[in-house]
Amino acid sequence: MAEFKIVSLASQVFDKLEEDILTGVYARGEILTELKLVEQLGVSRTPIREALRRLEQERLIAECGKGSIVLGITPEDLRDIMDVRYQLEGAATYYATQNATEEDLANLRRITDLQEFYFTKQDSEKLRQMDDQFHETIYTLSRRPVLQDILASMHRKSQRYRRISMEVGNRLPLVVEEHRGIYEAMAQRNGELAAERMNNHIAAARKNMMERCGENG
Repeated sequence: MAEFKIVSLASQVFDKLEEDILTGVYARGEILTELKLVEQLGVSRTPIREALRRLEQERLIAECGKGSIVLGITPEDLRDIMDVRYQLEGAATYYATQNATEEDLANLRRITDLQEFYFTKQDSEKLRQMDDQFHETIYTLSRRPVLQDILASMHRKSQRYRRISMEVGNRLPLVVEEHRGIYEAMAQRNGELAAERMNNHIAAARKNMMERCGENG
């Protein structure tokens, strides 16, 4: 039982540190030490050590002698992430269209409706949450565990640039419109059209994110 509690706490520490790295709380090049994290998070070294090991496996940090240096997501990483999403997300959408029940489609419609509602309110944080839910729902509905795991990881790792992309310029209304188009194709049970629209959505997101990446580093 004691080991279970340690593993559970390590997972919580990992989730917290991963989120902070991916959203830029910890900048690329910053040094993280066990002692520093013990003081910041108020937990013992054991779960922190386990969390750091997992972050190193995810290539978000690297051992540097003085501690662990934050690698984060580089522009090259982002390009690769979006290339993977472009190659796979259309396929996931096609499978999701084939597998979705009427209840599943109603839930996806609820998400798109909420996204449009929050757009009228200009609530960027809620919009980002709905964006997460929209894509994660499609990954789940694909019923393809390998696709789901890869895409969920890629989507999560691009979150900093997704946030910047949605908050700058005129991309946000297009995201809302593109999501609606994808849902409508799925509701019509047209997997090919849904996949095509998803691919176009990812291509537009990739272009916008890379532009924002160049501006914001």
